[in-house]
Amino acid sequence: MTGETTVRTAVRIHGRSTQRKALRALLDALPHHGGHLLVAGEPGLGRTTLLRWAARSFRAGPVLHLGPGPDGGAHVTVEQLLDALRAASAAAPVLVCADDAHLWDAPARTALDRAVRRLSTADRVGLLLSVASDRAVAPEFARLPVVHLDPLTPSGAAALLDDATDGVAAPAVREQLLAEAEGNPALLVALVRRLSPAELRGHRPLPRPLADAVALAEVAGGAPCGPSAHARDLLLTVAAAGRAEDGTDVDAGLVHDALRHLRPEPGPGPHAEPGLGPHAEPGLGPHAEPGLGPHAEPGPGPRAEPGPGPRAEPVPEHLVLAGDRLRFRSPLVRRTVHATAAPERRRAVHRALAEVLETGGHRLTGLLHRSWSLGGPEPAPASADRLAAVADRLAAVAADGAVPASHRLRATAYARAAELTADGARRAERYTAAAEQALLAGRPDRARPLLAAARDSAAPAAVRGRAEWVRGVTELRDGPVGDAHQSLLLAASLLAADAPADAAAAALAAADAAWAAGDLPACLATLAPEPPHRPENPAPGSDGPADARGAAAHPAAVVHDHRVGMRALLEGRLDRAGAPLGQVVERGRTEDRPQTLLRSAAAALLLGDVDAARSGGARALAAARQLGSDTLVPQALEYLAYAELRAGRHPQARTHAEEGLRTALRTGQRNTAAHHRAVLALAASIEEEPDVVARHVTAALDTARRHGLVQAATLAQWAAARADLGRGRPYDAADRLGLLVLPGPARGHFAVWRLAVPCFVEAAVLAGRQEDARAVLTDFADWAAFGADPQAAAQLARCHALLAPGEHADALYRRALDRHDEAGGDFERARTALLYGKWLRRRRRPREARGRLGTALAGFERCGAGVWAAQARDELRALGAAPQGTGTGAPARLGLLTPQQLRIVRHVAEGATNREVALALGVSTRTVDYHLRKVFAALGVRSRLELARMVGEAEQDHEVRGARETRRVGSYEKTGAEH
Repeated sequence: MTGETTVRTAVRIHGRSTQRKALRALLDALPHHGGHLLVAGEPGLGRTTLLRWAARSFRAGPVLHLGPGPDGGAHVTVEQLLDALRAASAAAPVLVCADDAHLWDAPARTALDRAVRRLSTADRVGLLLSVASDRAVAPEFARLPVVHLDPLTPSGAAALLDDATDGVAAPAVREQLLAEAEGNPALLVALVRRLSPAELRGHRPLPRPLADAVALAEVAGGAPCGPSAHARDLLLTVAAAGRAEDGTDVDAGLVHDALRHLRPEPGPGPHAEPGLGPHAEPGLGPHAEPGLGPHAEPGPGPRAEPGPGPRAEPVPEHLVLAGDRLRFRSPLVRRTVHATAAPERRRAVHRALAEVLETGGHRLTGLLHRSWSLGGPEPAPASADRLAAVADRLAAVAADGAVPASHRLRATAYARAAELTADGARRAERYTAAAEQALLAGRPDRARPLLAAARDSAAPAAVRGRAEWVRGVTELRDGPVGDAHQSLLLAASLLAADAPADAAAAALAAADAAWAAGDLPACLATLAPEPPHRPENPAPGSDGPADARGAAAHPAAVVHDHRVGMRALLEGRLDRAGAPLGQVVERGRTEDRPQTLLRSAAAALLLGDVDAARSGGARALAAARQLGSDTLVPQALEYLAYAELRAGRHPQARTHAEEGLRTALRTGQRNTAAHHRAVLALAASIEEEPDVVARHVTAALDTARRHGLVQAATLAQWAAARADLGRGRPYDAADRLGLLVLPGPARGHFAVWRLAVPCFVEAAVLAGRQEDARAVLTDFADWAAFGADPQAAAQLARCHALLAPGEHADALYRRALDRHDEAGGDFERARTALLYGKWLRRRRRPREARGRLGTALAGFERCGAGVWAAQARDELRALGAAPQGTGTGAPARLGLLTPQQLRIVRHVAEGATNREVALALGVSTRTVDYHLRKVFAALGVRSRLELARMVGEAEQDHEVRGARETRRVGSYEKTGAEH
């Protein structure tokens, strides 16, 4: 070990806001009633840190730290423990912290459990326990509510690393530290502490392995040791098998057969090892050893006939058996078991696994385990030749598309082949191939350190270009898109001589990065006509990165046509854009490769062919799932969500975006997640969910600002403005949208701002900014004429109607409705009908207005646009024709307030200041301030003017209903109707 770096003590807890919120709720409730929580997590995730934070945060009373005696047992009775806790809580609430309660013996756990059961909530005792989740929770604690600790997110781990090192780690070192720690904060700090300052700054090579046996055992609290030699072999075999499965569960039959090869079954007799032979029976219940009984599922290798035999040992507590699959409860413990095993035994286990897998026809996995079994006292030349031969075989099998294997397994195989390769150029090529496969598997966190390992100045230009290509695509999905643009341009230049088709695809990906950044000049420059290139056939298994894959996944014609059409569209040569983009769409109808289908969906969106975009996106999604290309799934869902939005099908867009957000976060694609959040904000902006809109807008803008995502930022800001407009705040909406659509440096994304023009025109007219509204209609008319947006022609007629004098507006509204009938889409048609109905009502044409408003209400309700439906109901009430609603108007919302809040609201609506309200009600101004903040939050208003308007609408509604009731009663009395 070379640890010379002093790790600065972290000044804050990273990535535990949800868990701290749960603990804070317990602490805040203790002055009133007792409670208890169990904090569970694998070693190193910060259980002790959370308990210390809770102890420091508790101010309402004393904090007691409870633990067993030195021998782990209980030294007090249950009654003594209860008496002590009740006495301590008599004067003030008490917080009791018990860390590492899983280490207590059974009597101590039982005593604590009985004490907890006999405490009542009135005792004001809070119990906070922590247990390690690398083993089953003791039954004494199973009834407690649990707060789970998961590994830190990539951003949380990065923040912790920067906090611990003051940000001095070199980028390549940083990526490798984060990948090795796998989100475990204690392991991350231990790895940093292991490095010297020169290693941390990248001036010296890092030790290999970075996370060695000492570091892992330190964090895990030692290596688990089974009760017998068989149990230890079982743990090691599951850990070794998991290396090829990326630490996930493994086939129990494989483990059983490997144990048979590792420890051949002894002859029958009283000294036979239990649970090792093919005739062993399963143990009792869920603790039976997997694959040993007569009902075991067959594994990869041959299986002997079952028969009677001795009882098997139970499964060690660190393992879980689910059906025919085995896994470790803790990934850290799995790594520790493997790393701390004796080298000879570890190699023997891998050799046994290789023999079983190769016998069963699992070529790639068997070869991987064969490579891990290498070592021993061979002469150096013979050993080097053997390693080189295995490396070549591994790379060849990983590149063979006919061999069934996941992208994750191929990534592991390429990386292992690179480790065994002495030649620098070939090693860089194999690390790059491993990074490509890791990216396709949805693991950019694994791709980055592999790319760092691939850096070799001696590598040919084509190898370096491919590495830059993968790096650029990785950053495009989860990093600053400006950096991605430069990496992809560099890749295109490095690939131009030897792989021109790959170079063209990399350049098109660079244009995608410039598009995401909203950099129109860079996008046009990147899309400049490329020199003629020859068709080429890539090497087997050398398909390019996830969404810019070269000739194998993006035929040269598709890349060329998309490039030409996209450039023509951005140059405003709309007549020249349709043909090449149409060719891309047509080719997608007969394709089954997800990358080509994604290009087809993107081209369809550019052309406004929503049906083709939905079809291409759906087929791309199915193809990505079928191939296991996890990184492409969020992108396919993104195109599907955009297509549904463009078609006005907001609920469907929301469904796709919700799934896309989950998969994007799971596969480490924060940029894609930001786009999905923007779609979710737009979908929620038509519903009565202002909190949901605000949450998604904030999250989208957070990533967009840090990574330069102008497209996602524009969509999110449009969503916030549309939510304002729907809730009757045209001034706020016009202010937000003016920044996006009016000429100037702050104008929104060049391909998105036009979509927000209809909202801006409506808000600007309502806010008295007609000239600003007229200023953007010329550009919008050109956009509508191109036909890329099916709703644009109808929206343009609606905008003209809003700005037209009375004698022309009627015909324009009717024309807009006719265009909507041609384009389809409930939401936009209902918006036009609503505006038309408002216009008719204000011109005293109530019968016509009632029909249009009723149509608008039906359309809004059909597409779930609750906030807009409320506007339609309010207009109908003003006509005296209030429909049966869902109680979302002003009266219903005011009904949510307390009597005191209603009194304050009425005074404020009459123009009283807070001081005047306080004097009138006999309360303090602080009380008035407090209640007004609550009122503003509950009603979703931002100003006293909005509040007064809402009160006025409620009073008007009350008068209308009162008059209607009077007429009904009068009619009843006149007719003398009786039941």
